[in-house]
Amino acid sequence: MSYIKHVLQPGETIRYQGTVHWIVYWPAILFAIVGAVAAAFGPFGWIAAAICFALALVFALYAWFIRWTTEIAVTNLRVIYAQGFIQRHSEEVHMDKIESVDVDQSVLGRILDYGTVTIRGTGETKEPLHRLERPIEFRNQVTAS
Repeated sequence: MSYIKHVLQPGETIRYQGTVHWIVYWPAILFAIVGAVAAAFGPFGWIAAAICFALALVFALYAWFIRWTTEIAVTNLRVIYAQGFIQRHSEEVHMDKIESVDVDQSVLGRILDYGTVTIRGTGETKEPLHRLERPIEFRNQVTAS
């Protein structure tokens, strides 16, 4: 059972469920491309290619694990962010405590539709959610009445 479904209160409904963008696979993709190019350079290239493919596999597994263990949701009462498998880190901000929601996107982030959403709550609360998929839609769901 997912963390978010486990912590829902009676009468609380999920309005939006987000995830980490596939851009977290970028290091794995880069190493795979370098490995493919290195394989074209004969026996020495094959060794470099094998190393690059092994690194690509490690980075791909790490990125998959991050995506698999991260849950992000907007409910009618709060924003919930949970990450981790054995050791879990979760943050929950109630809707009535949110002062502003900021979205930061690079040029590549605008093209591929990912970015960092920072939720600013009353007091010292500042919760950045990095590499979030569809950040504008996420912000709209948080700020919707």
